[in-house]
Amino acid sequence: MTAPLHAQPSAVLFACRMNAVRSPMAEAMTSFLFPGKIYTRSCGVFAGERDPFVDAVMEELGVDMSKHRPKTLEDLQEDGFDLVITLAPEAHHMALEMTRTQAVDVEYWPTIDPTLATGSRAQIMDAYRQVRDTLRQRLMKRLDWQPASVS
Repeated sequence: MTAPLHAQPSAVLFACRMNAVRSPMAEAMTSFLFPGKIYTRSCGVFAGERDPFVDAVMEELGVDMSKHRPKTLEDLQEDGFDLVITLAPEAHHMALEMTRTQAVDVEYWPTIDPTLATGSRAQIMDAYRQVRDTLRQRLMKRLDWQPASVS
C-alpha cells in the first residue's frame, strides 16, 4: 500500500529567507497546534535577528517565542524531515537543492513578509497577525488534524 498524496508528516522543517519571522512563527504554531504529534524545526537562508513583533503577535495566542534563536540551514544539526515547507523563494531554491537526493516532500507556501509593512504600530501588528493567521489556517488544513487547542 502506498502512502496517500500529502501523507501526514512526522517531521517538518520550515525554511524562509531569514529565520526571524515567518519560519519561526510556523514552527511555533505547529508545536502549539499539534503538541507532541509532529517534530518541527525552522531555519533560514540567513539567520536574521529576533523580531519583537513576532513575539507580540504570538503571545496573543499564548505562544512563547522567547527560546527561539535565529539559525541557518548550516546551523541546523538535524535531518530526516519528511516535509520541508518553504515560505520564501530563496528558501525554496535552497530546499530543492538540499533535498534533491533525499526522499522528502518540499512544498512552497508563498507568504508575505510583514517586515515590509509601514504605518502605525497597529498597522504593522495587523500585518504580522495576518501572516500568523494565514500560517495557522494553512497548517491546520495541510496537517489535517484537529488541534488540541485553538485560540
